[in-house]
Amino acid sequence: MFINFVKKYFSKEELDSITNHIAEIEKYTSGEIRICFKRKTVWAERKLTIRELALKEFHKLGMQNTVDKTGILLYILFDDRKFEIVADEGINAKISGEKWNIITNHLVSEFKSGKYKSGIIKALDEIKAVLIKDFPRKSDDKNELPNDIVIE
Repeated sequence: MFINFVKKYFSKEELDSITNHIAEIEKYTSGEIRICFKRKTVWAERKLTIRELALKEFHKLGMQNTVDKTGILLYILFDDRKFEIVADEGINAKISGEKWNIITNHLVSEFKSGKYKSGIIKALDEIKAVLIKDFPRKSDDKNELPNDIVIE
């Protein structure tokens, strides 16, 4: 789905490139990555933190249901200029908060420069390096979640 607000930040080709990048990463790891773009919070969500909103989306997408608890969501709220990375318990058992902070800082830097696609690609590459090391693809691995970008 290509919603108008996304056109301000990404072309259709850039969105396709990001989706393909996720699929490529998942060839090497048991991790499952999703991205959600949302324009703004709705009135009923105005008191929720970005973390709470991202966790809500994580569960809405069923990301907690992966076999090894290896779901990772990059949740971006454009009008509020906020984002959050949520990783399931299997990932967080092995990946330090410090590593997530490094990835977050790189995203902030790229986004401030208006480099949205490159920021996401760099973050995905950093996530890939972590996942390949600690969550290599298993012989019986299957793609448990879609790779498309959720746009709301």
